[in-house]
Amino acid sequence: MRTGRQLFQEHEGRESPAFTWLGQHSFILSLAGHVILIDPFLADMPERLVSPLFGPADAQGAVTLTVCTHDHIDHLDPVAVSGLTVETGTHFVVPRACRARMLDLGVPEERLTLLDDGESARFGELEATAVKSAHESFDVTPEGHHPWLGFVLRGEGRSVYHAGDTVWWEGLQARLRSCGPLDLALLPINGRDGERYRQGVLGNMTYQEAADLAGGLDLALLVPTHYGMFESNTVDPGLFASYMDAKYPLRRYLLPVLSEITGF
Repeated sequence: MRTGRQLFQEHEGRESPAFTWLGQHSFILSLAGHVILIDPFLADMPERLVSPLFGPADAQGAVTLTVCTHDHIDHLDPVAVSGLTVETGTHFVVPRACRARMLDLGVPEERLTLLDDGESARFGELEATAVKSAHESFDVTPEGHHPWLGFVLRGEGRSVYHAGDTVWWEGLQARLRSCGPLDLALLPINGRDGERYRQGVLGNMTYQEAADLAGGLDLALLVPTHYGMFESNTVDPGLFASYMDAKYPLRRYLLPVLSEITGF
């Protein structure tokens, strides 16, 4: 298994797009001349079933962008954000609703790009566009900002959708269709239920919903995520695979393997 500096060295040297799953909803993405971290989760919590695969210092000189989809510890992790701020020159892309949180964690204003639903920013040949997410619900802040976001990342003629944490909300499929063909979609499948909600654990798409969402898109590759990190909030990815094989036999999907580099 690749760990630490090796992960970033191999991504940094790539000439074509690729991704690596780091567990939960966390990825390294090589796209348009950037090595991008999405939702890095480095806090070494005892409840974790998968230990952190790298430390902030391992990303030195490699990671140019870090995207955090919302302010939950497994997505906007204080250990990751503060460590990457000190150890690297990465620029952060986060929801507008997270501005104060990022500043409190020591991120300089000039290294921060704030987006809300429908807004875009360019970083050289890469474009990032925010898509609102419903983490059970939209929960708009008093200032009118969406605290939960997904992102469409475009570059090198490729488009990637990282959903962040979301259920399937009315209009999501149409919204993604309007983005044109997608080469890669990273969708959560851990689902939701009443018991988790009572415990304050906000839910996501079920594996069936993720499959059905992707089934109606012009999409080259679907990768299910957000499972296998916490025993109390996971799902068997084999159920997703079985459902896909039965309902969408022509749709390409991939169950990700920790630390593997996959081109797309």
